[in-house]
Amino acid sequence: MSRPPYAARVVDVELDELTAALPALAIEGAKGVGKTATALQRAAVIHELDDPAQRALAAADPARLLDGAAPVLIDEWQYVPETWDLVRRAVDAGASPGRFLLTGSTRPPERGAHSGAARIVSVRMRPLALCERSIGTSSVSVGELLTGRQAPISGSSSARLADYVDEIVASGFPGLRPISGRALRAQLDGYLLRIVDRDFEELGHNLRDPAALRRWMTAYAAASSTTASFETIRDAATSGHGDKPAKTTTIPYRDVLERLWIVDPVPAWLPTRNRITRLSAPPKHQLADPALAARLLGVDADALLDGRAAGPPVPRDGPLLGSLFESLVTLSVRTCAQAAEATVKHLRTAGGRREVDLIVERADGRVVAIEVKLTRDVKDHDVMHLHWLQRQLGDDLLDAVVVTTGPDAYRRADGIAVVPAALLGP
Repeated sequence: MSRPPYAARVVDVELDELTAALPALAIEGAKGVGKTATALQRAAVIHELDDPAQRALAAADPARLLDGAAPVLIDEWQYVPETWDLVRRAVDAGASPGRFLLTGSTRPPERGAHSGAARIVSVRMRPLALCERSIGTSSVSVGELLTGRQAPISGSSSARLADYVDEIVASGFPGLRPISGRALRAQLDGYLLRIVDRDFEELGHNLRDPAALRRWMTAYAAASSTTASFETIRDAATSGHGDKPAKTTTIPYRDVLERLWIVDPVPAWLPTRNRITRLSAPPKHQLADPALAARLLGVDADALLDGRAAGPPVPRDGPLLGSLFESLVTLSVRTCAQAAEATVKHLRTAGGRREVDLIVERADGRVVAIEVKLTRDVKDHDVMHLHWLQRQLGDDLLDAVVVTTGPDAYRRADGIAVVPAALLGP
């Protein structure tokens, strides 16, 4: 069967710039985000280590992985961990720019392999952002917002609330985009089952109670876009199941899922250039793709739209749909911010009196603040935290944005940009 035509990704520009200057890149992210398809656009020689036959050959003679015309792609390198150090040593020996591409679905181990710092540069790849899907043409650039010029904002989108809900449940895994309905649900169930049945074991963890892990993942999904404590998530996961497991049981769940890039928390923003005080530091919880959260919670588009969706009892503001819409926007903003060499965090003061959903931070500490609202129309109370942040930061706030489900992009009279989610791009 021939591969479908390759659809360009936001990360392609970053990869092209880096391969022209650096000898080894590692494209990292959860299984199914499209790492291999993207790497194949550049590879001259391919070693697919998730193939048992190729893996056996590589294990017998790892050095053969370095041979051939450049670029050499070593796909799913973690199946032969010696690969990492082999490539690092080849870089030390003077490998030319664009020589090696590695893809991997787990973080490099902390022990047993060199970190690769200054030799192997990691590039993160996530599921498809909204601007990479067929939901509209972006007209508002995150990169432009980060310049601080506060340029005019314009554009219209035909996407409505139901379209965004469809995107939440459809997933951003490229290989799943052509399917829908029962087939899609079965694929997502299989993806989650593999995490429980195979991936933990492949990372060297003996999972004594797979059902407990599944309950924990479901509770974590219910905590999407919240800063719920891990004790709260644990309690939600064990409601009605007797004794609560110890931290020594649940912490490995989180750690392994982070290594698999399934858990993708948004860190707290702790500014160093201003006097905002009493900030709260816990991360905001997100899974790699909101479709995984929806599937863990057993909700479909109809359940999200009519408000029946709930999940385990984790405190959050508003309906589950609002949390998953924020997850979808967060995925898109992270992809676009990475293209602009910026990071994405969140702001929450102690006690939750002030919150800003997303803080996009440049290397110099100046930021764009983004609120995500499940609404068509933006009212004054929707922007009060953005105005508060303007007063706190002054010129360090480059721009302020509300992302909505509405049809039009524009600037309010107070200067705050209103942008439909479908119009946001790199």
